[in-house]
Amino acid sequence: MSSFSPVVVLAPVPGRAVAIEEVPDPTFAQSIVGPGAAIDPPRGIVDAIAPISGKLLKVFPHAYVILSPCGLGVLVHLGIDTVQLHGEGFTLRAAQGDTVTAGDVIVTYDVAAVAATGRNPIVPVIVLERKAEDITLADAVAAEAELASGDAFLTVHV
Repeated sequence: MSSFSPVVVLAPVPGRAVAIEEVPDPTFAQSIVGPGAAIDPPRGIVDAIAPISGKLLKVFPHAYVILSPCGLGVLVHLGIDTVQLHGEGFTLRAAQGDTVTAGDVIVTYDVAAVAATGRNPIVPVIVLERKAEDITLADAVAAEAELASGDAFLTVHV
């Protein structure tokens, strides 16, 4: 039994919850990098927040990884194939190495601008180096309901 309590991962953006298998990218849909779920954000400008507290291990304009004090890594990927935009449509609000609290704004995401390029703006939220049985989706996520930013998204049993 672990000495850490379960970690609640928050929805980093508002929008409709989507099953990970429905993400139009096999790396995410097949849970190759880890289990999770996704959010289809509203077509406007949204702030993408830290889903857990910890250290910003990696930060790119289109994606970030936060590592919790217990070693849990969570990846937030803003859109599909958005690395090709070279930062266009994203404004960084934090830097790699920063210590953040769940709810802190990490990136301002212009969802409409990304969608206008023909890319899918869906946001996979992935728990790294874990198995599907290590997480429990929040009821609203399992029901593919509308979420507010900061709503409970899933729980990781560490």
